[in-house]
Amino acid sequence: MQARNLGATGLSIGPIVFGGNVFGWTADEATSFDLLDRFTGAGFNAIDTADVYSAWVPGHQGGESEAMIGRWLQQSATRREDVVIITKVGSPMGEDRKGLGEKWIMEAVNGSLRRLQTDHIDLYLAHWPDDDVPHEETLSAFARLRDQGKIRAFGCSNYDAGQLRAAMNAARQAGLPSYGVLQPEYNLLTRDKYEGALAEICVEEDIGVIPYYSLAAGLLTGKYRSKADFSGVARSATLQRFWSERAERVVTALINVADEIGETPATIALAWLMTRRGITAPIASATKPEQLESLLRAPDVTLSAEMLTTLQEAGA
Repeated sequence: MQARNLGATGLSIGPIVFGGNVFGWTADEATSFDLLDRFTGAGFNAIDTADVYSAWVPGHQGGESEAMIGRWLQQSATRREDVVIITKVGSPMGEDRKGLGEKWIMEAVNGSLRRLQTDHIDLYLAHWPDDDVPHEETLSAFARLRDQGKIRAFGCSNYDAGQLRAAMNAARQAGLPSYGVLQPEYNLLTRDKYEGALAEICVEEDIGVIPYYSLAAGLLTGKYRSKADFSGVARSATLQRFWSERAERVVTALINVADEIGETPATIALAWLMTRRGITAPIASATKPEQLESLLRAPDVTLSAEMLTTLQEAGA
């Protein structure tokens, strides 16, 4: 398996990033540990989480996913230096515990380090743009954390082209390092949030790109064929957001291509993403071993020009 350089950060990751939002939510500790062991045992190394995961679950306060990863790191045979841990800051964690101000970033990173049971975070991301804080303040805080050795690299998530360009301009004017990685929402259904100006900036500036919602919250796995299939599903509201006649066309196209080469729709959806301009590695989650296996096969799948056209046209 070929490792991929994450932009100019100096980090090297495998072609798939494990989405850790499920840890402590739809995957309990035994399941989470097993999936992480399988993931790293197969030669993959990058795990994505955030301080806010999974605050949306009744009785949770955030930090559950990080804490799960931290416990796994302590008991796993996998060496810390062989894993790339990605986490984020900025989402609301309670009163005055949110945003991208320097004070909160410097406090929040210590909480993440404690829960992860590690002395450094490999990649620290601004989870959402914060219009109330100057870019210089946020970038200066990240630069200080890197100088202190608490993080190795930093990036941003959910920034549009204007926000990313503004941050880069602010960094140049202030003599600060800028974001080296972008985490956008991007998949066969949601294409306008990355394709175009944002993708051009990332390619021109050698910014690594690790898209989330790569499987549209599970819609692109082929498991759901109609709205009726969403009943009782943990992500029902999110699936409803993605569903449309266009989504139905995309799912059908994925199933047809998958059947043609004896693969799963999820595998095909990730393989398509890996062909897209500027993409380093897609993020995807799994809660069962068979789901994980279908994700990890994606780097070995080659899609023909005809298959790519079929998928492109379905999602146009």
